[in-house]
Amino acid sequence: MEPRLASSVLVSALLRKAEAEGGFGAVLAKGDAVAGAVALVLVERGAAPRLYERLLQPDGSYAWQEARERGGDAAELDARLARRRRIDPDLWVVELDIASAERFAAEMNLLG
Repeated sequence: MEPRLASSVLVSALLRKAEAEGGFGAVLAKGDAVAGAVALVLVERGAAPRLYERLLQPDGSYAWQEARERGGDAAELDARLARRRRIDPDLWVVELDIASAERFAAEMNLLG
């Protein structure tokens, strides 16, 4: 099993990566600095939000996967994330607005 990157370090790296590529990001909800789960809302030019979560894989590594529930509007996504935060108050919620959300999502697995 690979060592897990602290959540606060991972969030910082994702924000910096988005900014380096001309985008920007914001922490919508701060979770546990060391072991909090991270949920990412990727938007492209402020539209079409897509939710990604970092999930444990069968081989013990972590990988980013898009949440299965696609579609819906921003209000539905906000409600879903609010429910998740009630269940897991240590959850980080980060929104990144980037030029190519699909490419960025593919590259996120390189960060851990």
